[in-house]
Amino acid sequence: QVQLVESGGGWVQAGGSLRLSCAASGRTLSMFSMGWFRQAPGKERKFVAGITQSGVSVTYVDSVKGRFTISRDNGKNTVYLQMDSLKPEDTAVYYCAATYATASASTRYDYWGQGTQVTVSS
Repeated sequence: QVQLVESGGGWVQAGGSLRLSCAASGRTLSMFSMGWFRQAPGKERKFVAGITQSGVSVTYVDSVKGRFTISRDNGKNTVYLQMDSLKPEDTAVYYCAATYATASASTRYDYWGQGTQVTVSS
């Protein structure tokens, strides 16, 4: 069993930055590829970014490419999502998730965090 806890969300003005963290406990995070997802009010949860177990390979949804950076520190059992040049449309609850497979939009994820709210004002 893996417990995932997100932190770092909050309120920011458009153009600002936030860094989300996802801390894992229960198992070594290096066993998992990790994904970040987000869910805006009234919309489905959507894939944002993914990173392989080693961190060598990353993937992003087009809308965040060049603005968001996913990374991980397996020694700290933590995955990060650096979000720069934030836009109001980035407002959502952000979730991290762990999978034994390769992280992508269509992968089945085995564990989920509880989410952290990100609000971007114009």
